[in-house]
Amino acid sequence: MTHAPPAAPGLLSRALADARSPRVPRTVPYLPERAFPWGEPGLHPAGAGGGVDLDRVLRLSLAAPRNTGGRLRPVASAGALHPVRAHLLVGPGCSLPPGRYAYDPRAHRAHPRGRAPADAPPGAVVVLTVTAARTVAHYGHRAWPLLLLDAGHAAAALALAAAPGDVRVSLDADGEELAAAAGLPRAADRQTRWTGVEPELPLAAVWLPSADGPAPSTAPLTAWAALPCAADPLPHSGAGGNAPPRELAAARHLLTYLTAGTDATWHPAARPAPVTAETLRTRRSAPPSDLAHPPAPDLLARVLATAEGARPDGPAWAAAVGGDAPGLLTTAGLLASGDARPTLAHWAAGQRWIGTAGAVLVAHGCPADAPPSLIRSSHLAAGYAAGVAQAHATALGLRSRPIGSWLQADLGAALGDAPGHDWIVHGLALAGPADPSLPAPPPLPGKEERP
Repeated sequence: MTHAPPAAPGLLSRALADARSPRVPRTVPYLPERAFPWGEPGLHPAGAGGGVDLDRVLRLSLAAPRNTGGRLRPVASAGALHPVRAHLLVGPGCSLPPGRYAYDPRAHRAHPRGRAPADAPPGAVVVLTVTAARTVAHYGHRAWPLLLLDAGHAAAALALAAAPGDVRVSLDADGEELAAAAGLPRAADRQTRWTGVEPELPLAAVWLPSADGPAPSTAPLTAWAALPCAADPLPHSGAGGNAPPRELAAARHLLTYLTAGTDATWHPAARPAPVTAETLRTRRSAPPSDLAHPPAPDLLARVLATAEGARPDGPAWAAAVGGDAPGLLTTAGLLASGDARPTLAHWAAGQRWIGTAGAVLVAHGCPADAPPSLIRSSHLAAGYAAGVAQAHATALGLRSRPIGSWLQADLGAALGDAPGHDWIVHGLALAGPADPSLPAPPPLPGKEERP
């Protein structure tokens, strides 16, 4: 375990309040995606081995799908401009030879970055990192929570794509241990080790044990973290691009601070029964104009239960519905009566279409004065749960769309509780199939937080 980097008193609470405030990020030129930064020839993940099929797992989770307008993943996640990168720590019993790899989702290739330890656990660990510059360039001070949400979505995508069994996910592993295991520089060495390279900030990990090996260890990162740093990426001029330097530095510092000084816990990953490989290949985020038809109550209840049960360490979930019996629902019953969707539309950065969405699931909790561990787990787990719930919704024939930005969304205060204790962290709009006997609803104008 490492100690958290120093932070000024109140820095985290002020940053959280600022990210939730109506302050508009200053506009900066769009920052294009950079080329993949590792130069070693890539290997196809199918390889020649057996065991954990990394080709299948990565194709169904992180590989760039065809015909999606250049998007890196088929679902919109939290709108964080594809910041997530994956480092594969491959032990025996996988379709790739043992070693460290950086995964290129556009080419679907694993680029070698060093050897595996002699005592590497059977199977593979995927360390998920984020690069912050593009997201900060677009969202400014609101970027860092979106980076956490998006990493949670990526972890869910990997867990769902893996063969059901002993897949485990850690959303609380120490950032320094994650960096060491992936062969990345520790926080103190980033500027000197990776000059001219945008830093990668490790946030989460997914563990895919091999069924061919012995009983899995409870510390799959330990052997990898004992190795020296792996091969470095290729330098790129202007590692911050057009992102505001102060806000970019702040986002990197906050994410490093949030991931420091914690021991990893590995939770088993469940996959909803209806979700298949075809579900994962075809899931998409629907446009707002396709989300106005209410889902069937029984299907809504099933997706809400999936969101609530996806992570034991995550925030609570509720569903806002309209119609003849409008209200805010939980799996335990009615939380509040009345139509909350117009208020949610106002809180979601003015996205007016949410006011007429068939249903809106919201993850809520994370008090204004939450400690670092709770802020991290609330956002990563909310993104993870939304990713699992969206896949379940797809399998049930429902349309869906994640909602990342929430401003002044103090749900507890709106329900008459003390202010500052129960904030909306993430959302997922749901809708049933369109009724062919009814006219299509007109599109509603509104600010879109995603580009």
